[in-house]
Amino acid sequence: MQVKEDLKIAVIGLGYVGLPLALAFSKKYNVVGYDINTSRVANLNKGIDITQEADELELVNNPNLQITSDAAALEDCTIYIVTVPTPIDKYKSPDLGPLLEASKLVGSVLKEGDIVIYESTVYPGCTEEDCVPVLEKYSGLLFNTHFYCGYSPERINPGDKINTLTKIKKITSGSTSQIANVVNDLYGSIIEAGTYLAPSIKVAEAAKAIENAQRDINISFVNELALIFDKIDIDTNDVLEAASTKWNFLPFKPGLVGGHCIGVDPYYLAHKAQMLGYHPQVILSGRQVNDNMGVFIANKLVKLMIAKGNVIKGANALVMGITFKENCPDIRNSKVFDIIAELQDFGMQVDVYDPVADVSQLNSNQKVNLIESITKTYEGIIVAVAHSSFLTLNIQTLKSSSSAVIVDIKGCYPRSVVDSRL
Repeated sequence: MQVKEDLKIAVIGLGYVGLPLALAFSKKYNVVGYDINTSRVANLNKGIDITQEADELELVNNPNLQITSDAAALEDCTIYIVTVPTPIDKYKSPDLGPLLEASKLVGSVLKEGDIVIYESTVYPGCTEEDCVPVLEKYSGLLFNTHFYCGYSPERINPGDKINTLTKIKKITSGSTSQIANVVNDLYGSIIEAGTYLAPSIKVAEAAKAIENAQRDINISFVNELALIFDKIDIDTNDVLEAASTKWNFLPFKPGLVGGHCIGVDPYYLAHKAQMLGYHPQVILSGRQVNDNMGVFIANKLVKLMIAKGNVIKGANALVMGITFKENCPDIRNSKVFDIIAELQDFGMQVDVYDPVADVSQLNSNQKVNLIESITKTYEGIIVAVAHSSFLTLNIQTLKSSSSAVIVDIKGCYPRSVVDSRL
């Protein structure tokens, strides 16, 4: 089986991962981009992308791309690529709901000879053990007899305009050796950086899981250092700059670890390990450190304010940035919410300023006073996200008095103009 130029590809889920993928494939093939969010589909058909991953011309003037929420449009596709979210629930266990619903949808239109490729981050074995049975049930077809599967983990870096989809090497895999080669050739036709064909779907799944778990553990290490150096009263960034003079020192920075990958995926790996009777210690201890950083940062501000004679209850605080990373509108799973909640528990009046954030993602449970512009001064300020627009601000003009406190957790400003850096 070879990749045919006239094949039709369906991309299920048009978020940060699915939309760039659909656009890239549409340069060579006919593509149906499907999403259950009708308002998202309507906006994309108008050339509006709130994720800022595509421009208007790519969306509107694209004869090879059909964006729809109509499942009937999927029926004549032969390759289905699933890029839906794989979040965790309130107990920090994998929530496969979106993935299994997408599998039901694909199963309902699956035909003999079709290939289903998953890109959503999962634990090793999930594709074949959880998704394939759903595909078989709703299609009435047999896996590796009538239809086939592949797995190619997403490596999208939201907000990054340099390391884009086609510039990042892609891991590929398939449920048979022949299908693996088809999947590899398919991605190889659009990925400039090349592909890496993994020996099995499970290996590809595991590779994605450990990419993010490794980064999470490294960040948790420097976050723990920040907790220690705070007690010693030295600047963590100063220590890291000194240590970085050694050629093999890894330059990780402390901070908040949120988003849909690094802050979530280690729990998927831990879940699989626990299913097999092994309780992971390093992975979960790293998660615990990173999950507690928001509370530590809020308490750091409060302690510094008290030391300068500020009254905490009723004090005005400004949190700069609410997205999970700089120059990206996504606020889902942002750890900045932990800072806000802790400051509010102290009785502070908290304003949040973020000109980049997609405010439509706020839900009724998130009590956030998101301001459109900064019109007053504050007793306490936390720089939580390093948006480019923040770097030119004269942050000292936002202080209500000389006793006001600035905590810069991203190192955006010189040490001389802030009270503390993480």
